[in-house]
Amino acid sequence: MTAAAENFVDFQNVWLAYNDELLAQNHFAVEDINLQVKQGEFIAIVGPSGCGKSTFMKLTTGLRRPTKGSIHVGGQMVDGPLKISGMAFQAPSLLPWRTTLDNVLLPLEIVEPYRSQFKEKRAEYEARAIDLLRSVGLGGYERQFPWQLSGGMQQRASICRALIHEPKMLLLDEPFGALDAFTREELWCTLRDLWTERRFNVILVTHDLRESVFLADTVYVMSKSPGRFVVRREIDLPRPRDLEITYTPAFTDIVHDLRSHIGAIRKT
Repeated sequence: MTAAAENFVDFQNVWLAYNDELLAQNHFAVEDINLQVKQGEFIAIVGPSGCGKSTFMKLTTGLRRPTKGSIHVGGQMVDGPLKISGMAFQAPSLLPWRTTLDNVLLPLEIVEPYRSQFKEKRAEYEARAIDLLRSVGLGGYERQFPWQLSGGMQQRASICRALIHEPKMLLLDEPFGALDAFTREELWCTLRDLWTERRFNVILVTHDLRESVFLADTVYVMSKSPGRFVVRREIDLPRPRDLEITYTPAFTDIVHDLRSHIGAIRKT
């Protein structure tokens, strides 16, 4: 069996220059990315601003093709946008004229094979969306519009929208960065519970080191641009993790270690 088949995500010597002019100048956004992620693994990527974290996400989803190297996801080479992934960003980007339920249903209206069956199976899809919303504490808010929801509730709905088509991989780009600390920690627990129940792969990009250590199996630190992975840290804290663990010496030691690596990167 090949390495690409053994790992759910497999980056082999991936480099990306955004255009031919930058390539001619040997200017890369990310360089020499080698990364293997097991089936069902939760990884987090941290690093200084502009280091290439979001570029890495675009490569993983097929929105960008590598200049050099290869990427496999789910045993298949990534040569275009993936249908087996869901994404959520810092801004929930819910459509203001659609209810919470209709926002969550949106991927099923536009992604095959659901699109061609949407009218016929709408009741079934609505029931699935309502169950998902209830699982994140939004039961009873299905008919509310985004402007009637708090920021944390909007982000919950955004995560439901990313999961409604039951993707095998969830990509999260600073999903809780705009929220207050209390709401952010609530949503850590929401995401923890969803992942524990469904065991999809998660790639989380974040600036919050506590967030990365609380949620992830493995944390990767990226260097300044051109981005490459310079530290891989397995988080050997027991699961399931409650918020109380964030106050323990073991947790704090890991956070401080990661912070020291990022501090060293900033100084170079």
